[in-house]
Amino acid sequence: MYIPPHFHEIDPQEIAALIEASPLACIVAQTSEGLIANHVPLLAGPGGTLIGHVALANDMHRLIAEGQEVLAIFRGEDGYVSPNFYPTKPEHHRHVPTWNHQVVHVHGGIAFQHDEHAKRAAVGLLTRSHERRVNGAEAWRMADAPADYMQQMLAGIVAFRIAIRRTLAKSKLSQNREAPDYHGAIAGLRASGREAMAEAMARRRPKDA
Repeated sequence: MYIPPHFHEIDPQEIAALIEASPLACIVAQTSEGLIANHVPLLAGPGGTLIGHVALANDMHRLIAEGQEVLAIFRGEDGYVSPNFYPTKPEHHRHVPTWNHQVVHVHGGIAFQHDEHAKRAAVGLLTRSHERRVNGAEAWRMADAPADYMQQMLAGIVAFRIAIRRTLAKSKLSQNREAPDYHGAIAGLRASGREAMAEAMARRRPKDA
């Protein structure tokens, strides 16, 4: 991934927050059938791992070799930035359109897990994380489903863990713009319905802006 120095995201807390806020990763791998890509929700686990699961019918676990390096791409907020957003445009017109975004690339070796204990752990951890966020005290639990039904569902998946080897992150948030244009970009993004991207910029406002 191309990352200019001023857009290089190195804050571990920001990277973790991006992964947590945008858990649906695109997992890319080179296989005997060429490149494959699967969109799978992942959860940061202990010991520098990512936890997930796929359907047993998904050939991903048959095509990717055990321990093979894969790339998990987490895409955060994004938004088109028009030159018209910049207050300095009428002064010199030296602006062009761009696209602000945040993204995290995680490289690591993948290990598939077919035993029931690993599958229960993967489903339990993922659902607990998302259910608590959505439903709070009323969060759905695996125990809410009939035991035979849950057994059937678990039989239809394969769990996996990705041991993280390298992480690259990018926050392209107009950090290279002077203060008036930075604030103009925030206002323009808000006006065009990209409130989340505008909020990300406002939260990460450079000291001189």
